[in-house]
Amino acid sequence: MALDKIQMNLLKEVANLESIPEGAYNIRSNGKLEARNCTENIEIITKKDKPGIDIIIRPGTKNERVDIPVILTQTGLNDLVYNDFYIGEGADVLVVAGCGIHNVGDKDSEHDGIHSFHVGKNARLKYIEKHYGEGDGNGARILNPTTIVEIDENGYMEMETAQIKGVDSTYRLTKAVLKDKATLVIHEKIMTHGKQTATTEFHVDLNGENSGTHVVSRSVAKGDSHQKFISCVNGNNLCNGHTECDAIIMDNGTVTAVPEITANDENASLIHEAAIGKIAGEQLIKLMTLGLTEKEAEEEIINGFLK
Repeated sequence: MALDKIQMNLLKEVANLESIPEGAYNIRSNGKLEARNCTENIEIITKKDKPGIDIIIRPGTKNERVDIPVILTQTGLNDLVYNDFYIGEGADVLVVAGCGIHNVGDKDSEHDGIHSFHVGKNARLKYIEKHYGEGDGNGARILNPTTIVEIDENGYMEMETAQIKGVDSTYRLTKAVLKDKATLVIHEKIMTHGKQTATTEFHVDLNGENSGTHVVSRSVAKGDSHQKFISCVNGNNLCNGHTECDAIIMDNGTVTAVPEITANDENASLIHEAAIGKIAGEQLIKLMTLGLTEKEAEEEIINGFLK
């Protein structure tokens, strides 16, 4: 790879990569393929009809990892990709994605990734996606991910998404359909500051018998930033669903939570929870008595909350 220091730092932030990874990977930089490697069990193919890739994981593949980070350092670039993941029957793999934007110009830089996951029967997938922005330019850093999920019988998918710093505007849309005994677990972490905005929207259809989902969002809104959390879980069979939003507001930050659950079957068991508030005074006092300043105490509480 011929990446400079700024690009390598972005890779470290979004994928924890300090060098070329082992195994399968596809690294995209400023709208173009930078590096790729396939393995015996994981094939990565460039799409012919639109920008993006197909990631094909053979049935029975175990303990393998795929890295597909995207980095942008070119101001004014609007990057759009369509990535399809085919997780073969009985596979158990880790996919690490994420996008980092470094913008020092006056034009907006944007990455929109449309990821579709086809999780096969009895397959297990862990998907990690981190968004990060930096740069002192006036141009915005914009990220709008879309995730489409289909989980076959007895399949399992766990999503960990994080947006902790530097993203001016984001709209995340996740749609999932689950078959019999399928499970989807989502853990979201977001922190906004300044005038940043973040909207996340989850739609999960529990179509299969004994299917289940657990959607949890933890967020912190600082400055004049605004966040909106929308979750819609539809129980269409004997199933279990839980959606939860916990948020801390600071300064003039605002958070809107819109949890929605719909039971379309008498055997559907669904729960939603939402809690928004400021940091408790007694928590600050307790840490300050240990020698921390108020600011240090706040940061300690936030870091623990977002773990």
